Amino acid sequence: MTRAGLGGIVAGMLLLLGCSVGTGTGENRPSGSRESTVATRAEAIDLLRSGTTFIGQTSFRVDTDIAGQVTTLSHVDTIGKRAAITISAAGQAVEIRLIDDEIYMKSEAELPGVGRQWMVLDPTRVPPDFAIGFAPGKNDPGGSARLIDAVVTARAAAPYVTGTIDVTRIRAGNGINFQPGPGETFPDSARSHPFRATLDADGRLVSFVMPAANGIPDASVRYSDFGTAVEVIRPEGAMAAPAALYRQLGLRG
Repeated sequence: MTRAGLGGIVAGMLLLLGCSVGTGTGENRPSGSRESTVATRAEAIDLLRSGTTFIGQTSFRVDTDIAGQVTTLSHVDTIGKRAAITISAAGQAVEIRLIDDEIYMKSEAELPGVGRQWMVLDPTRVPPDFAIGFAPGKNDPGGSARLIDAVVTARAAAPYVTGTIDVTRIRAGNGINFQPGPGETFPDSARSHPFRATLDADGRLVSFVMPAANGIPDASVRYSDFGTAVEVIRPEGAMAAPAALYRQLGLRG
């Protein structure tokens, strides 16, 4: 995937919930640690899945980034039904606030037929690719479940899980999404791209990092601030979102 292809990814992801804090391969094993347990692939994936159960149990912060060009900062409380999300790309930002079943959005981007004021969205008209809410599968702007589903090989050596992921199998939705640019295809290596995940002392997933390699840009998801209160203010004077907005929300659209 060329740099032009990356530009296409960034443009396509501006209105999506996901992208990650790129860290390359800079994470090092803590001094003095050792691989006390090496799990099978199935056991390693089970560790990753159990490491995300906090998403429906407590509040959290998630930071995502792709190559430093698209970043997302989200504060989510599924139990209290509150979330505040800011997506930044190309010097512009999209803000999203969720309060109970209400979805509010404001974009600095020039979207055809859409203004820059706060809008209230009709949840029944939001395309599946946008996928935001508090139901399981929609309540994680980091999209870790989709990453775990695309894992090909994995081994665990506390506190890490390392292995490979098939980038072409990462489904559309919240979090990291990659698409080839116009006229491009994924390189064969995209089906076996390296990753490193880190679990904290309580077994929670705190990072999922994919370094840049073979044309795929670096990407990461990081979770923190577990249990911190999430306060979201309902925007005053929000207008009903125009029909033109809904056609521009989906990743594949």
